[in-house]
Amino acid sequence: MKIVRFNVGDTLVLKKSHPCGDNRFKVLRTGSDVRIVCLSCGRDMTIGREKLDCAIKKVICENTDDIN
Repeated sequence: MKIVRFNVGDTLVLKKSHPCGDNRFKVLRTGSDVRIVCLSCGRDMTIGREKLDCAIKKVICENTDDIN
């Protein structure tokens, strides 16, 4: 299994969309459980790290200044 690197504040694009129709989520907290919020409807949810790693399609970093 591949571990996806992301930080608090990053936007995650998931493979499947949320019931509201959007598939973009902002990371609020990281750890073994990750807390994310839907950018369309504002729904807040906590997902296990392993399950979320499989569902991520793309990570959009908040700060592009950190990339060398």
